[in-house]
Amino acid sequence: MVFKSPYADVAIPDVGVPQMVYQHALQYGEKPAMIDGVSGRTLTYTQLYGGVRRVAGNLAKRGLRKGDVVGIYSPNLPEYPLAYHGVALAGGIGTTANPLYTVDELAYQLRDSNAKFLITVGPLLEKALPAAQQAGVQEVFVIGEGAGATPFTELLAEAEPPEVSINPAEDLIVLPYSSGTTGLPKGVMLTHRNLVANMVQVLASGVNLQQDERVIGVLPFYHIYGMLVILNLCLYRGMTIVTMPRFDLEQFLKVMQDYKITRANLVPPIILALAKHPIVDNYDLSHLKIIMSGAAPLSAELAQACSERLGCIVLQGYGLTETSPVTHVNPEDPARIKLGSVGVPIANTECAVVSLETGNPLGVREEGEIWIRGPQVMRGYLNNPDATAQTLTPDGWLRTGDVGYVDEDGYFYIVDRVKEMIKYKGLQIAPAELEAVLLTHPAVADAAVIPSPDEEAGEVPKAYIVLKGQATAQELMDYVAERVAPFKKIRRVEFVEQIPKSPSGKILRRVLVQHEREAKPS
Repeated sequence: MVFKSPYADVAIPDVGVPQMVYQHALQYGEKPAMIDGVSGRTLTYTQLYGGVRRVAGNLAKRGLRKGDVVGIYSPNLPEYPLAYHGVALAGGIGTTANPLYTVDELAYQLRDSNAKFLITVGPLLEKALPAAQQAGVQEVFVIGEGAGATPFTELLAEAEPPEVSINPAEDLIVLPYSSGTTGLPKGVMLTHRNLVANMVQVLASGVNLQQDERVIGVLPFYHIYGMLVILNLCLYRGMTIVTMPRFDLEQFLKVMQDYKITRANLVPPIILALAKHPIVDNYDLSHLKIIMSGAAPLSAELAQACSERLGCIVLQGYGLTETSPVTHVNPEDPARIKLGSVGVPIANTECAVVSLETGNPLGVREEGEIWIRGPQVMRGYLNNPDATAQTLTPDGWLRTGDVGYVDEDGYFYIVDRVKEMIKYKGLQIAPAELEAVLLTHPAVADAAVIPSPDEEAGEVPKAYIVLKGQATAQELMDYVAERVAPFKKIRRVEFVEQIPKSPSGKILRRVLVQHEREAKPS
């Protein structure tokens, strides 16, 4: 059975993302578009729009051509949309990287995406420069100060954007990296049409963004959730975005209070802090009207606790990098919110629940894999036809790898995952990547990594390890921590005699996950 959106289909403008986002920028004029929550540094809509045009023009002068890739390796800053939208306006493709990435992780993404340029910030140059060199990047630009890179201010010199013909349905705007349902991170090919579609789909589906709102920009802009909802949709609607380079609870609360933030797009670990941390009572969050949660499951109990404490609406949506990202959302009408549910399919979106055993569509209240079809679904994975074929069906359905069901009212619930990926505080971690690192340790004979439930983080990586030499759990955790970004660290270890595997040699992670669920807390 195919479940369709309760919202009427909406027309999708045939334009590129920058043209969509900035079509009203001049009428917003001197209104603050981007504010740095720490320093107060501000870009008005006029400044932002002019800056995007100059960045596009200067990148073109330096040799950026349509279809060239530019890496963006930066925390959230007011300059982020200058880089992101400037690249797009020049006909380029952004590939956004987590600022916590190590040299090797960044080099992998730059090399895999064939990046021509890299835009970063001063404090990250010690990682950005060697990664760029490894990947054959031609030029590195630095926002702020730093030796060995071209100042970003050179891209803000007077210049007109190039005349570039964009085919929104075919031309890529961004290559975020996702682990998909399994394996190493892959470049997700998202077109201008994918993102423009998702913007108008969201607005047609009960999400009521108002021009006079102030939104907190703490969700990372490199991640598709922050990128689409805040960096594109909120700017399109003329809202003021107050950025934070990283999450710190006290600073976050101070920014929320001082800037009278009205809307917050957050992930469950931050909502947990808002619901339970005593320090929250020291701040005035009375302007906050709505919290939208995504990127990881939010329980009904936690949503209720946060809503009652702060006196605001708390609701949940759902999506994936591969769907640009939004596919489901709860309406902002409190009477129609179902806590614990990810909501209903957004406009222009079809959804099916498919049996894991037979592949047949299921009905109401039957659990199976969630499949999605709509204009927000990606073109595929970059240079990876096999992974693309495993994820996209010939008739356009995307297999999400998430297990769920739909109720009688058309609201969807996510209950489990088919996919092997670990979700730590909403960030994706590929078990295969951590297993590969562990297997380079001389004392490790075999290893498997699975998600282990954690109240604060949602899930943390846990390693099951077969030893062939002497090593402690702490030694092995430290070994991995030195080689990966901090959020990917292995946080729990269990030593075993052997790793369960299929006859073909594939790790049977679900056996280990089941063992983890049945194990009593020590």
